[in-house]
Amino acid sequence: MDLTAVIKKGDKQYVALCPEIDVVSQGYTVEEAIKNLKEAAELYLEEFGAPEEIKGEELLVTHFKVKNVKAPSPLGA
Repeated sequence: MDLTAVIKKGDKQYVALCPEIDVVSQGYTVEEAIKNLKEAAELYLEEFGAPEEIKGEELLVTHFKVKNVKAPSPLGA
């Protein structure tokens, strides 16, 4: 089964998300984060199986931009 890994640099580690099954892991390198995500995904699928909505389904991953939005002002400001 092919799954997707979305990797984001955190403060100290890389965070890896598998959006198809909503599993997250982390590691100090991208490679470690992916290895840990693969292990977590395998354990998840072993326990719960693949959700019906993703069996054989292809996932499209893309980026999009939104207009710059001002951050909300702190309460009481």
